[in-house]
Amino acid sequence: MLNRVQHDKKMKNIKISILGCGWLGLPLAKKLIENGYEVKGSTTSESNLELLKNAGISPYQIKMEENEITGNMESFLENTDVLLVDVPPKLRGDFTENFVQKIKNLIPFVENSKVEKVLFVSSTSVYGDTFPIQELDEESALNPDTESGKQLVEVEKLLQSNENFQTTILRFGGLIGPERNPAKFLAGKENVANPNAPINFIHQEDCIGIICAMLRQVENDNWKWNDTFNAVTPNHPNRENYYTEKALEMNLKVPTFVKDSNSIGKKISSKKLQGMLHYSFKKQI
Repeated sequence: MLNRVQHDKKMKNIKISILGCGWLGLPLAKKLIENGYEVKGSTTSESNLELLKNAGISPYQIKMEENEITGNMESFLENTDVLLVDVPPKLRGDFTENFVQKIKNLIPFVENSKVEKVLFVSSTSVYGDTFPIQELDEESALNPDTESGKQLVEVEKLLQSNENFQTTILRFGGLIGPERNPAKFLAGKENVANPNAPINFIHQEDCIGIICAMLRQVENDNWKWNDTFNAVTPNHPNRENYYTEKALEMNLKVPTFVKDSNSIGKKISSKKLQGMLHYSFKKQI
């Protein structure tokens, strides 16, 4: 059996390709390089290629569309041990893209490569809200109430049912961190619904920490890669208390909430991840 030093040294030969070097993917790539990994990263914008290159990332311009994928995907996946897919659905506002089709376009490229492991960044929106509010874990029924959640459920099934590679699903809660300050979400709003619904957030720093912990398991023969994990900071204040406190901390106008006892929502458990990865969350929300 490898001791820890030998194992860490061996892990540094693992090659990672990150499809989507955005808000999470870019700082993750930087951390992985700092830890000794070889990292390829994709961006949709030519202007960001230099940014990736300067960070030590092998840069690729790749665009995923409903009808095709443009860019050198074959080279991007070449000699890749783990493909991390961090391309969130663009389904807010007027966007109505077919995210499922985008992933269907990606799958043949992965099948024709030597990639054995995929890590797909999903969302706790796959669960949907409940009344009365319940604690939900990875065994809970999936009942999404948003278009994004519905398409993510289908994508998760597509990836994990493919026998050509193994896919681990990582369901993050609401993402907070640099340039994503939750205090601004509801500041000044009136008659906000569901005051008693629990908050399910996770900080960028913990997202990166969890992915790094997962990648350390890549060559662990006892680790079941084809699995699903929730990842949400394990403190869950209700919406009214949380947003009021955060607004006061930043001297923003406090939101007002509808006074009723019939809030819908969910409380996401990350106990499985904490137990199997021995992970302790670093950032409080």
